[in-house]
Amino acid sequence: MSLAKIALPAALLLLAGGCKSTGEIDTSSGVGITALRSPCPHVGVPAGTGDVTTFNPADSRDASAIDVTATLTNVTSSCDNGAEQVNTTVGFDVFARRANGDGARDVTFPYFVTVVRGGSSVVAKRIGHVTLHFDAGQIRAQAHATATTTVDRAAATLPQDVRDRLNKKRKAGEEDAAMDPLADPSIRQSVLSATFEALVGFQLTDDQLKYNVTR
Repeated sequence: MSLAKIALPAALLLLAGGCKSTGEIDTSSGVGITALRSPCPHVGVPAGTGDVTTFNPADSRDASAIDVTATLTNVTSSCDNGAEQVNTTVGFDVFARRANGDGARDVTFPYFVTVVRGGSSVVAKRIGHVTLHFDAGQIRAQAHATATTTVDRAAATLPQDVRDRLNKKRKAGEEDAAMDPLADPSIRQSVLSATFEALVGFQLTDDQLKYNVTR
């Protein structure tokens, strides 16, 4: 399936906890921070897209009309960054509950996976579908789904001059010892531009997104 460029609604904000970068104090150089980063994208769920509710009748928003609710959770990722294209497989579970347990029933929900660059620029989006099966008499069901993303390794790699600035050894007493390289707008922008996120969530209608945000 090819990737298509799209724009996400402004209401979709990245949930906290998506970042998996690691940092440690570089005591051997006297003063400084060594940032350990990877070309693999950070994985998360945009706020407001982690659950979905359907109603019967469809135009009602009364609690008594809730038909099926579903939650997207247990998001995991596996990244292969050994080639020019960095491939990430995102896995997640969907747990659903229906109001009426009469008869067996299948319910399908669309979901998206997007690649976001620099925290705000959506460069690609892919749509998938996950189907949950309810046995007769049961009101709960669950399913597992996966999605994949691809990021160009070169785009996710910091330029050498930026790496040199960030990795420069700084010693106490020197003029630049107390200066954070990320305070330089050009350095900060380079790091941001090389940072990618793989975000997954339910592909909601405008009404479903509004319901999630305002309920």
